[in-house]
Amino acid sequence: MPETTYIKAITNTLAGAMRADDRVFVIGEDVAEGGPYTATAGLADEFGVQRVIDTPISEAAITGVAIGAAQSGMRPVLEIMFVDFVTLALDQLVNAAAKAHFMSGGQLTVPMVLRTQGGAGHRGAAQHSQSLEGWLAHVPGLKVVMPSRPADAAGLLASAIADPNPVVYVENKRLYFRKGDVPEPAAPVPIGRAATLRTGRDVTIVAFSALVHDALAAADRLAAEDRVEAEVIDPRTLVPLDLDAIVASVERTGRLVVAHEAVEHGGFGAEIAAQVQAAAFDFLDAPVVRVGAPFTPVPFSAPLEDAYVPGADDVVAAVRTLLGERRRG
Repeated sequence: MPETTYIKAITNTLAGAMRADDRVFVIGEDVAEGGPYTATAGLADEFGVQRVIDTPISEAAITGVAIGAAQSGMRPVLEIMFVDFVTLALDQLVNAAAKAHFMSGGQLTVPMVLRTQGGAGHRGAAQHSQSLEGWLAHVPGLKVVMPSRPADAAGLLASAIADPNPVVYVENKRLYFRKGDVPEPAAPVPIGRAATLRTGRDVTIVAFSALVHDALAAADRLAAEDRVEAEVIDPRTLVPLDLDAIVASVERTGRLVVAHEAVEHGGFGAEIAAQVQAAAFDFLDAPVVRVGAPFTPVPFSAPLEDAYVPGADDVVAAVRTLLGERRRG
């Protein structure tokens, strides 16, 4: 399998889908010029501006056009430059795209993908750095995927484009130039199936998107410094959530840490914690611990932003808190 970057895996998958199916097209702000992070670079040269459509700066209009096209038999992939600006398209996304299949008694489908980028670390300040996947995961009718590795970026995007109803595909800007092996053509990754990236017996760490890599680094440190073996699970998709994989791990380890970049307060980690507690309460030897950002807007200052974004140190501290509970017990 050739090695490529996360961002190139996205570009290649879009191109492959467009070659295979004339109904697939890309629409969004500056997508014909490659978009803000080059995810759509070169697509207009191959497929023309009729299938790689630049739009005015109007997230509601872009989403509305995509919904109409999807209901008419096309398969649009729309790009919202920053997840922060999904707020401007929520009426279309939440009240139209997510509800059409249900409200039509199954007669309508909305096979569209909304690609967007979230996360801090690029000094984008409070309006260009948020992680808002928890809002989207709250809406029945939307699937929400968050790949952490290049192969999953390709495979989940392929599955999202093939899905008969709307998928929100959330990328993290810090992952774009991370490299990994990606099969060609991309092997579809089933939506709703977690990946166990490291096995362990002492604690389960569930992390998604950029925090997966911090969780793996934390697990290596814990093994070296504390002789603690952590199991690391990447759900890959938040909706649907592979709860069975997480519960099976917790039944073996008895402890759970959930880590994400989003604000801890009201973050999707709370949903995972609640579902695991309901399904595996008798196996938990300590309360579930969450790792997330503090309840404040993302700072612009570089030192403050670095302190704001959770990382491996926070995951290590959370695991050590659980181990302290074990020792006291």
